[in-house]
Formats: sequence, C-alpha cells, structure tokens
Amino acid sequence: MLAFGLALAVVTSAARADPDAWRHEFPRTDFSNRTIDDWSEIMSGGPGRDGIPALSDPAMIAVEDAALPPREPVIALELSGETPRAYPLRYLMWHEIVNDAVGEVPVAVTFCPLCNSALTFDRRLDGEVLSFGVTGKLRASDMVMYDHQTESWWQQAMGEGIVGTHAGAQLELLPSWMESWDAFAARNPGGLVMAEPDYPRSYGQNPYAGYDSRDRPYPFFTGEAPPHDVPALARVVRVGERAWPMDRLAREGEIEEAGVRLTMAGEQASALDGRNIAGATGVAAVRVRDAAGRGLAHDVMFAFAFHAFYPDGDWMLGE
Repeated sequence: MLAFGLALAVVTSAARADPDAWRHEFPRTDFSNRTIDDWSEIMSGGPGRDGIPALSDPAMIAVEDAALPPREPVIALELSGETPRAYPLRYLMWHEIVNDAVGEVPVAVTFCPLCNSALTFDRRLDGEVLSFGVTGKLRASDMVMYDHQTESWWQQAMGEGIVGTHAGAQLELLPSWMESWDAFAARNPGGLVMAEPDYPRSYGQNPYAGYDSRDRPYPFFTGEAPPHDVPALARVVRVGERAWPMDRLAREGEIEEAGVRLTMAGEQASALDGRNIAGATGVAAVRVRDAAGRGLAHDVMFAFAFHAFYPDGDWMLGE
C-alpha cells in the first residue's frame, strides 16, 4: 500500500506542479517570490497541508519518569544554561516538526524521514517568532515546511526560505544531534523528554520499513546520484557545505580537519530500518565539535540529499 501511495503521489504531483493548484491550500503565500528555478522541483508527498500534523508546546516529562526502549533514537538538544531535552524519533517520525521553547529560545525541532535529516532551528527571524507546519510538499525528497505567520515555504534540509515573503531568508541552525535514549538519559538524569503526543499514531513503528536498504530513495527524488561512488542512502555528516561519510568515520573512529572534530559516540537503532524501531539495525551516533570542543550545528543526512542541496559541496573522503 505504501508503494502504491508513493507512486500515485508522484504521478499526481507531476501533473500539479503549479502554484495555481496550491493557492487553495496556501491563500497567503506570495508565490511571485521564490528562489527555486522550476515549480516542477516541488512534488506532493501525498498528505496535504497539515496532513502530517506538526506539534507545538509539547508536554515534557522527567527522564526518570520515561519508559522508552534504550536503543531508540532521540534528538538531543542541550542549550547552555537550560535543562537538556530529548525529542524521540518515534514521535517525530509522524509529526516531523515540534515547535517548542527552551528557556528564552523558541526552537523548531525537525526530522525528515526521507532524507534522515534531523535539524533544530531558532524560530526567531527579524524580530518575529515564527511557528512551522508541514506543507505536505517535497523538494528533492526533503520536507517543505511553512510558517504560520506568512505562509512562506521553507526547505527543511537547509533552513532556507524558498517561496513567499521569506524566500531567501535563513534560519539559524542550533547544535543538536541524534543518539540513543539510554545515552541521553545516562548523561542527563535530570533532563526532560517529550511526552507521547495525544494522536492516534503507531508510535514506535516505522512506516518506511526497509528504507535504509534501498539502492535509491523513493521516486519523489529524481536528481543525480552522489559522486565518488558514494551510495545514495549512505549517511554523511554535514557541517556547512562539507560532508564526511559515516563509513570513513567508522573506520577512523575520530576525524579532525577543517576546524571540525567528529567522534564516534556509540550506537542507536535506525529509525528507518525495520518496522519496529526499537529492534532495528544499529547505526552509529556521532558528536561534532569545533577545535575548542564546542558543539557544532550539523546534520547526518543521506548522501543523495547532500548532493541535491549542496551540489558544489566538498566531499571529505580522506583520500
């Protein structure tokens, strides 16, 4: 059923890659202002606007009161002077965006399953606090977000406005990372974790079972394969416009170059392998810091997505 739905969505979106078909969903979007070259770059992912419901002001519970499987992945957010927070991918898989506030910092914690892209943004822009939802559209298989204030569209993998009032604007990316629940809980016994949302969803289940094992992404992606014989769904660590293949980091254990230090940080279950996330194949966790040991904003994304959004980026192959 998923394969049929994907194929139908691709065919439908190819016929409707035109703002005139989107204005009924987004009446306040300024489609005359855009940074993308061709509307055909944007496809329907199947669900319409808010069909994947973003969350706002989520309930948080103490680490000691949570009962999550130890290997399940979470997005860890540890802002200076604030209580560390964990956002389980078992929830983000079904909601993709969490609008939250950590102390005085309004944040958007995001996860695009089709690109394995987990990014946290500061929601402040030019003195205004934005909040985000899911358009239901994809570009290069990556989630297109929208802000509720202007209905501008944003590319999740880059934090960049692509359509509307804020086309060309850039959100600030905050340091966060994916790791296992037990690693977060052991380091932060006094921390907080997002509680289970009150939605009828199969939390803990992966609707994209087997995605990690595919040779190519789903047909939402029609771009080029990555260069250097890097597999399309290989994970890479992106810092700015550089990408380090995770298999290189696995071989070397630690890499320090270009002012970046990458360190292996244990294992976590892949959110995109088996049907049940807790029992899925393990993938490496990584910590990314600068030369002074401070956390660096980064992403661990699939190689095809890095090549799509950073076609002139540097591949840090170590050769």
